[in-house]
Amino acid sequence: RHGFCSVCGQPSRMGEAGYSRKCSDDDCGSMHFPRTDPVTIMLVLDGENCLLGRQKIFAPNSYSALAGFMEPGETIEDTVRREVMEEAGIKVGAVRYVFSQPWPFPSSLMMGCFAEAESTEINIDPNELEEARWFTRDQIRDMVDSWQDQSKLRMPAPLAIAHQLAAAWLRGD
Repeated sequence: RHGFCSVCGQPSRMGEAGYSRKCSDDDCGSMHFPRTDPVTIMLVLDGENCLLGRQKIFAPNSYSALAGFMEPGETIEDTVRREVMEEAGIKVGAVRYVFSQPWPFPSSLMMGCFAEAESTEINIDPNELEEARWFTRDQIRDMVDSWQDQSKLRMPAPLAIAHQLAAAWLRGD
C-alpha cells in the first residue's frame, strides 16, 4: 500500500513511523501522506459491567473493546451505535468521546469512546466476533493487570487504546 511515489513512480520509503512516505529518488524527493481512515473503538458500559468481544484471530483468553470503521457521513456517535448493534446486538444510548490513538498500520485514527448500553442481551454476528460477553469491574481490573499472562483472561497490551479505555474506566475517568 503506497509503495510508489505518486509524482514520479519510483519506490517510496516509510517515514515518521508510517505516517509519511518519501520518494526514494533524491531528484524528486516528494513527500506523501497516506490516507487515514477513522475508526471508533468503544467500551460499552452497563453500570459496573462492560462488554468485550473476541475475534477468531485473537490469542486464547484475549478480549478487546468493540471497534469499527466510520462510514462516509457518519458521526462518531452514530458509528459507535451502529457497530455495537451490528457486532453484539446491543442498543447504545449516550456516547462519550474519551481520547484517540493514531495507528499507522493500517493507516487508522482510533477514536476511543465510552458507550452506555440500553440493552444487555448479546446477539453476536459470527462474521464479526467469535464471542462477546459482559465482564465485571473486578474482572476487567484483573484482565488489565494480567495482560501478559496467556493463561488468564486478558486485555490487549498497554500501548493499545482498548487497554487504555479499560484503565480509564477503572480510574473513573
